[in-house]
Amino acid sequence: MWTRHHKKRKLGRLVMPLIAVAFLSYFGYHSIHGGYGLKATEQFDRQIVERQARLDKLTKQRMILEKEVQLMSDGSLERDMLDEKARLALNMSRSDEIVIFHRAAN
Repeated sequence: MWTRHHKKRKLGRLVMPLIAVAFLSYFGYHSIHGGYGLKATEQFDRQIVERQARLDKLTKQRMILEKEVQLMSDGSLERDMLDEKARLALNMSRSDEIVIFHRAAN
């Protein structure tokens, strides 16, 4: 009976560790730099803060506009509000009035 004896190669011992290192490197890189990695998460957090600030600003503006609309609605039309809006739109005033303009904070 003939048997073959194989010489143990040093390269054969390195195959599995090299494959493991390749997989770990790939997934390690993408866990930091990938679309859902650590850097992307930091960017998402910054966007959340910026957009929350913008949402708060727009919500405040909307509340102001809703209050003005409520004051100008049918049942409770206030003459002062109507007069103020008309003068501002037409850019007119009476000769005996002093007009002070102020800019709304943007």
